[in-house]
Amino acid sequence: MRASRLVSILLLLQTHDRLTARELAERLEVSERTIYRDIDSLSAAGVPVYGEAGHQGGFRLVAGFRTRLTGLTGQEAEALFLTGLPAAAGDLGLGEAAAAAELKLMAALPETMRGRSGRLRERFHLDTPPWYHEGDPTPHLTAVARAVWHQRRVRFRYLRWERPHEVERTAEPYGLVLKGGHWYVVARGSEGFRTYRVSRILDLTVLDDVFEREEGFDLVAHWRAYLADFDARRYQGKAVVRLSPAGLERLPHLAEAATVQAAAETATPEPDGWTRVSLPIESDEQAVGDLLRLGPDAEVIAPRRLRERMAEALAATAGHYGLALAISGTGGRVPRA
Repeated sequence: MRASRLVSILLLLQTHDRLTARELAERLEVSERTIYRDIDSLSAAGVPVYGEAGHQGGFRLVAGFRTRLTGLTGQEAEALFLTGLPAAAGDLGLGEAAAAAELKLMAALPETMRGRSGRLRERFHLDTPPWYHEGDPTPHLTAVARAVWHQRRVRFRYLRWERPHEVERTAEPYGLVLKGGHWYVVARGSEGFRTYRVSRILDLTVLDDVFEREEGFDLVAHWRAYLADFDARRYQGKAVVRLSPAGLERLPHLAEAATVQAAAETATPEPDGWTRVSLPIESDEQAVGDLLRLGPDAEVIAPRRLRERMAEALAATAGHYGLALAISGTGGRVPRA
């Protein structure tokens, strides 16, 4: 365990200009005292690592020092091949680079490990778009990726849902995110950070001026906060729904994660075997469409207006098949032949 941690410290210092004891301790989930002991051990073993005091201080390696990629375990080598994501690399225009890196890694591995890692491509494949959907056409993705990497501002024309539908923006692209088969670019403009779907970029120009990234910006943390805020803004209401055992079982296959989680947290069993839950909804229109997918295994209890909208939708559907539903004053449904 300690030997693995020493290698990790060495590789972290090799890939960063300077890291403090606190930063190393947080990354490796150990105490700062342990880090100081490990640094002493590396130094005693001949690794040219030294510390700098002061506010901007930390540990660093002597300039030019590099260690070869050795000591990979079988699981570590497999993990590297799994993180290759050849499809995503191809989207970003890095397909050839990813293939070359994989080839170099294969050549560096011992022969016994090479065959083990090579089997990953034969047995695992990552297909990011959801079922029955093709990936978005993203003709500007490669240009956006280069702008992100080289910190170049971009000017682009964007198609949005609101009016006016076409807008022009100048922004600093900070990062790209692949979510559910769709590419998004996180960019900072005059109004702060915004998220744009790359497939909705109509045309794009990479500008010559270079921008300075905001110090401490964390793409993963920003994206998680964006998703949380997005859900908070779009879920404006609640619906109390009764689900049959079959409906409760089918819900995870038909609803979003936030809906499934809310159902699990609010589930209250009822005497007839059904379960009462409270679900977040964007709007009545959206809720009617989603809940109709559960068919007779779901009954809306509240709010009253949503229950009435469900009854109206069911009556209209029944009418297409030569049936009629009388909607009672309490929101109940009485079929008529």
